[in-house]
Amino acid sequence: MNRFWAFVKKEFLHIFRDYRTMMILFAMPVVQILIFGFVITSEIQDASIAVLDKSKDEVTQQLTNKMMASGYFKVERYLQNESQLEDAFKVGRVKMAVVFEPDFAHRFYKDGLARVQFVADAADANTARLLTGYAEGIIATFQREQNALNAIDMKRIIPEVRMYYNENLDGVFMSVPGIMAMILMLVSAMMTSISITREKEFGSMEVLLISPLKPYQIILGKVVPYVLLALINAVSILIMGYFVFQVPIKGSLVLLLFESLLFIVLALSLGIFISTVAKNQMVAMFMSMFGLMLPTILLSGFIFPIENMPLPLQLLSNIMPPRWFIIIIKSVMLKGVGLTYIWKETLILMVFITVFVSLSVKKFKIRLE
Repeated sequence: MNRFWAFVKKEFLHIFRDYRTMMILFAMPVVQILIFGFVITSEIQDASIAVLDKSKDEVTQQLTNKMMASGYFKVERYLQNESQLEDAFKVGRVKMAVVFEPDFAHRFYKDGLARVQFVADAADANTARLLTGYAEGIIATFQREQNALNAIDMKRIIPEVRMYYNENLDGVFMSVPGIMAMILMLVSAMMTSISITREKEFGSMEVLLISPLKPYQIILGKVVPYVLLALINAVSILIMGYFVFQVPIKGSLVLLLFESLLFIVLALSLGIFISTVAKNQMVAMFMSMFGLMLPTILLSGFIFPIENMPLPLQLLSNIMPPRWFIIIIKSVMLKGVGLTYIWKETLILMVFITVFVSLSVKKFKIRLE
């Protein structure tokens, strides 16, 4: 029995000496519970909206102030006419627009009936449903307060809800672009992350070391086959989304394929970078799965709106490449925009590619020495 307890003690000491095991046992659960606790919430705060006030009277001003004071909304811009409405959604800075009809106060106080329209960007169906629900609740509260002051002359405000880009609020319109980003990121990065580590484990690294190929040539040689295979994967996802789930492709198919290819190259360059710093295939696989899967699901806006997250997590989401690719895919497929509207996201992807490729070449040079 003493030998057994001595053996158990030895195992405890062995675990405590390995800082990587300690990180997995204690640090990872803490990080995951913090991220899940802050990210997974059904509430939305400070969602950007636009206001088109055709009346510009005291009642519309009161309602606008109530919406801002609720904590759910913040006015990003004031529109001058309806022609600016769709452009505001295509730019992607606003999630919903509030449109007050002309002579709103007169219709409300004199006629007893006024109308307001809530136009939501339903490319993210869950967010659109929540925002319009919040807005309708604020209107109902204001109406009850006004009627409480004068119970004889009852007044009504009729909210009209209109959904852009996804009138039926089909969840698949949101999930297909997100799943596409997740699959391309995980599969592409995972395939390439084990490429160099496989060479080391199989003992073929020496062949590469004495070959006349330069580091960038070796890296490109490993990436090119995976680029073609991942592009076939991306095309398959688009075909299934269009024909099986009826997800529209309103924008340019050429632009969509170009952006997909750009993201594939980014994911592969990230996988190559992981493979240059990982010691073996197991470590590379672990880094690819747990270092990319959870951030892609949680911090990319795929499932949970980024606006819901605390400021530190919102800032962290900026360095998550899938976030920008999902914006691009939704904009091209659902909104039909061109490169003019997504040039910033495209440039961000190119910067990521440059950074990861540069780091990979640098790390590979160090290994060659």
